[in-house]
Amino acid sequence: MSSRTIRTLALAAAAALAATSLSACGGGDEASAGGGGTTLRLGYFPNITHAPALIGVNKGLFQQSLGDTKLDPKTFNAGPAAIEALFSGAIDATYIGPNPAINGWATSKGTALKIIAGSTSGGAGLVVRNGINTPADLKGKKIATPQLGNTQDVALRNWLKKNGFTADQQGGGDVSVLPQDNATAVQAFAQGAIDGAWVPEPHLSRLQLESKGKLLIDEKTLWPNGQFVTTHLIVKQEFLKEHPDTVKKLLQGHLASVDYIEKNGEDAKKAANDQLAALSGKPLKDEILNAAFKNLTFTNDPIAASLYASAQHAQDVGLLKPVDLKGIYDLAPLNEQLKAAGKPEVSDAAAS
Repeated sequence: MSSRTIRTLALAAAAALAATSLSACGGGDEASAGGGGTTLRLGYFPNITHAPALIGVNKGLFQQSLGDTKLDPKTFNAGPAAIEALFSGAIDATYIGPNPAINGWATSKGTALKIIAGSTSGGAGLVVRNGINTPADLKGKKIATPQLGNTQDVALRNWLKKNGFTADQQGGGDVSVLPQDNATAVQAFAQGAIDGAWVPEPHLSRLQLESKGKLLIDEKTLWPNGQFVTTHLIVKQEFLKEHPDTVKKLLQGHLASVDYIEKNGEDAKKAANDQLAALSGKPLKDEILNAAFKNLTFTNDPIAASLYASAQHAQDVGLLKPVDLKGIYDLAPLNEQLKAAGKPEVSDAAAS
């Protein structure tokens, strides 16, 4: 992440923090209750890559595990916004992609957050219009990503660099990278305003099935064993220290949700889609839902090696200064529960 981006994020977080502090002084607001442990404010995105969160909310699995602690779910459209909310104290934990978590760790100098569980692997790639058949065909083309510095944006820029292309942060270079929200990218692709997009599910499937796009790069092919972190669960360090039991209960709900997906395939899809419909007013078409789920793996393993690699990729393309990620994970509470359930523990090692 560039120094300008870091300053912008820090200033936004500071402004939000000031606003939160002022409202807290008024007394009786829900954020203050969250800080006291009576409410857990959980962030997640209305994306199928956040299915464990969608299902955990829809099926009441989080609330069941939390007991007397009230769940207050909040949705975000992009990682940087969720990180700002975590910085400001507006949320206590959130499902999020790896690169926003890395950026939040770097900006806060390792004080803001901890990654406490994996959630989702896979389900991202580059879809292009017909006529683009090889990487060489991308020269002079316009390619969308969800947001500058987000997980898919870093993946595209790193891949372009490895293939000999330039792409600056202003949309210039051999390939014009145009960050825009996923819904806009899907519409722009259908209208021919862009030539492709590196996006997560379900937008990856929508571009192919609705707009007849072609999958040029399945990101799974770029990672060892086809595994890379798309979404994981993070918690504010202060909340983890002050309310470890509440975090353990959150993890119980998370584990229950991942387990529900594994054991109740079709009903899990329906629950995720019902929650998407409740949030957006429109469910996914069955063919999109099925294709997206098929392309994703839901796992408690944070696939730590891919996070460290993603950080290096962000550095390589000039979106992140060198950062020490030692300590970004706290998997002890998760492993304690996995062990008790007779399931394999997970690792925070940089290499498998």
